[in-house]
Amino acid sequence: MLTDKREELMDDDFLVEMTDEEGNVFYYVEEMIIPVDGVNFALLVAVKDEHDHGADCDCDCDCGCDDDDVIIAKIVTGADGQEEYVEPTDEEFDKVQAAYEKLLDEDDE
Repeated sequence: MLTDKREELMDDDFLVEMTDEEGNVFYYVEEMIIPVDGVNFALLVAVKDEHDHGADCDCDCDCGCDDDDVIIAKIVTGADGQEEYVEPTDEEFDKVQAAYEKLLDEDDE
């Protein structure tokens, strides 16, 4: 069952569900698409559940509430024709990171 925060995001953003090797499910919002060498990469930001401290927690505890969990995923077309998110190679990651930093620099100008 999705939390209210995730349900709200599903209405406004593209929510991505990812499962790790242990079967843990994580949710991400697709913040932007970064094209590099004719391939699209997604900048995904984790959707965090609210905890006892509230959504705008400004505490000094080790809850990690102020840490952004951001990943870069390569977008490929799977055998079923649906888009899938896969881990980029180290070389791809470096190129996407450089392209993203260039975008940030252009925004600052």
